[in-house]
Amino acid sequence: MDVLMLSRLQFAAASMFHFLFVPLTLGLSILTAIYETKYVNTGDEDYKRAAKFWGKLFLINFALGVVTGITLEFQFGTNWSAYSKYVGDVFGSLLAIEATLAFYLESTFIGVWVFTWNKVKPKTHALFIWLVAIASNVSALWILIANGWMQHPVGYVLRNGRAELDDFIAVVTNKFGLLEFLHTVSGAYILSGFFVMGVCAWHLLRKNEVEFFKKSFRVAATFTLIFAIFEIFNGHIHGSEVAETQPTKLAAMESIWETQKSAPMYLFVVPDAENERNSVELFPIPGLLSLLSHHSTSAEVKGLKDFPKEERPPVGLTFFNFRIMVGLGFFFGLIAILAWLKRNAPETAPGLLKTLIYTIPLPYLAIEAGWVVAEVGRQPWIVYGLMKTKDAVSILASSQVFISFIAFVAFYAFLGIIDFYLLAKYARKGPEAAK
Repeated sequence: MDVLMLSRLQFAAASMFHFLFVPLTLGLSILTAIYETKYVNTGDEDYKRAAKFWGKLFLINFALGVVTGITLEFQFGTNWSAYSKYVGDVFGSLLAIEATLAFYLESTFIGVWVFTWNKVKPKTHALFIWLVAIASNVSALWILIANGWMQHPVGYVLRNGRAELDDFIAVVTNKFGLLEFLHTVSGAYILSGFFVMGVCAWHLLRKNEVEFFKKSFRVAATFTLIFAIFEIFNGHIHGSEVAETQPTKLAAMESIWETQKSAPMYLFVVPDAENERNSVELFPIPGLLSLLSHHSTSAEVKGLKDFPKEERPPVGLTFFNFRIMVGLGFFFGLIAILAWLKRNAPETAPGLLKTLIYTIPLPYLAIEAGWVVAEVGRQPWIVYGLMKTKDAVSILASSQVFISFIAFVAFYAFLGIIDFYLLAKYARKGPEAAK
């Protein structure tokens, strides 16, 4: 493999591994803050124990997210130096704000929160975890605004052979970036909600700390249902934005080859990219794709054949990952409704509790699939319509990238095993005993 492919594999491995930890960090920070706030409002010691228990799992996960995030940013300098040189004025400024504002605020108040239990007033202590939660999510906002700029570049001028920042407000209010942020953090909250409900289910089936885990379950069930429903509506709006700004990605997501008005949506499709067609198309619903993508049953949907072959994304990867993400999204909505209906007596529904345990890994699969749709579907562009991925890579020897790629995978696998072992160990251990 050449340097370009090895660098792409290395960045994909690093970013997808990093993304195993970030979503749970975002959601658990909010849920921990909610549990502590309920303790402040009610004086119920179970909620204080809940904040400590779920906060401990949050801290384990946070540490791995930081480590993998730092190595990820290094790759912009090592593997993608041409990219950094060309768009660093825009992209670098956004990452700098994230690091100097949100990340330091988050890291500082995590330490304050951990070491001030029973040393400050409960309301003040609860404020610390809310600052952690807000900073974590603001950190995600800046990173996704940066990624949103790569998906739909705005607010720049081409000058001196580089893309230079021209309109900061246009960049930070980029509709694509903001929709991407809402879609991503909602997915993170769903993942965290199912993680909490899955752990609660495991303990409730064993009748461990029943009242404690029922209270945790009740909060998580409501939290998950809100964002599972929001994600479906937000996903539709985000998909319409993709149709407007990245028609090749939409065409790959739906495996549409011919440009057509009143485009149908097929319930079963098997793409055949080599022959530029679908080998199977079953159960068409007339006009539905036009309606969903452009809000009109008669709207025109661009087909892949309207674009040069070298500017089309990989169809199979984009198409199937999109279906995994959407299919799981509706499944999460259904399970979240059932969990919410049983929120006051989850122990009376052992079948649901077993389902929730097995559901824990599925939001990880959905969120990784969504990331593949976003990143692979944008190819061959690293900045859509502005810079191609092949022009962004550093001049390196293949052997250098190959060795670092293997080292990254081995190191990440080691860290991942430790993290999931610790999460499982402390999740099974349960909360501190009531005093």
